[in-house]
Amino acid sequence: MVQKWRKKPIVIEAIQWSGENKLEVLAFCGAYAKISYNDVLDSDYCEISTLEGYMIASINDFIIKGVNGEFYPCKPDIFAKTYELVPPSNIEDNREAFLNK
Repeated sequence: MVQKWRKKPIVIEAIQWSGENKLEVLAFCGAYAKISYNDVLDSDYCEISTLEGYMIASINDFIIKGVNGEFYPCKPDIFAKTYELVPPSNIEDNREAFLNK
């Protein structure tokens, strides 16, 4: 039987790859990210080690840290449909509400 499901409300961490924020991306992802240079495009690109293997994060893609510490890229339009920014003052309130469920 087909059933409908809703994503649990969780707070995630993410960074948007701009092509110019190499150090921030590497600090966020650690060994899960590799920045390389593409001679054909004359620009840097970002490889993310995911559970499914390496994936390329294009400029403006978000890099998400999952609930188990895994990383993966996400296109901006999908990110906007799935996530909303949590105001800094609400992060602890949301975490407490989630933990008390």
